[in-house]
Amino acid sequence: MAHFAKIDDNNIVVDCIVISNNSAPDPAPSHSEPTGQQFIAGLAVHDERMAGTWLQTSYSGAFRKRFAGIGFRYDPVADVFIEPSPYPSWILDADHDWQPPTPYPTDGGMYYWDEGTLAWVPSS
Repeated sequence: MAHFAKIDDNNIVVDCIVISNNSAPDPAPSHSEPTGQQFIAGLAVHDERMAGTWLQTSYSGAFRKRFAGIGFRYDPVADVFIEPSPYPSWILDADHDWQPPTPYPTDGGMYYWDEGTLAWVPSS
């Protein structure tokens, strides 16, 4: 199966679909993406919701960093999908992963993030 994400003009994922390997037969993304895009364009002739920019996404994260979901952002320079920030204070690192302003404690305990205090709080 081939997975595709539709991005809007702001590079935000607004839809995701799965198409048969018969419609995008080559497992290598560099080959199956154009085939899948052609298939989707054919669907758009009959259903305008299918019109737009569709990019292949990897369920295993083998390319474009991670599997795209609705609300994710596509970075065309890095060619990766970026998940929404879990909290406003978290910062996107060079690997396109969100990092808290304070590292997670390493004492083996269980913690949750408190955005109000910008700190990890021990779980009860």
